[in-house]
Amino acid sequence: MPKVGMEPIRRRQLILATMQAIDEAGLADATVARIARHAGVSAGIISHYFGGKDGLMEATMRQILTDLRSAVSERRANLANDDVRSHLHAVIDGNFDRSQVSQTVSKTWLAFWASSMHRIPLERLQRVNDRRLVSNLSARFRRAMPRDEARDAATGSPH
Repeated sequence: MPKVGMEPIRRRQLILATMQAIDEAGLADATVARIARHAGVSAGIISHYFGGKDGLMEATMRQILTDLRSAVSERRANLANDDVRSHLHAVIDGNFDRSQVSQTVSKTWLAFWASSMHRIPLERLQRVNDRRLVSNLSARFRRAMPRDEARDAATGSPH
């Protein structure tokens, strides 16, 4: 019988091991066995908690996206003023937070982005992340310019 309270610990352990395996060998060679070895657990634990490698990959990206959202939110919550520039800097700084730019996380981001073109669950997460970023930027730009210009500025589209 599993110990009470172990699930969140094991899930986090496996997510970190997934990032380490991707950093070490790339996504294609980040096998269940390699991930389990990094986590110091049996490969069956991955199926138990995530239903397999795809579920673990999705959970790993969800964690990275959650860390990103937290980094941006923390910066925005700590602003002394409410001006557009400060909020835009908070969004940018949050995207370059330590939780997002380590070698391990950066490689996982790249693997995720490349895989999202071929795997529906990852593509959906990428689309949600893109929409969140554009929405955040658009909302801030709308304070200083008309809606269409704000949307173009947020997406990087020419006028």
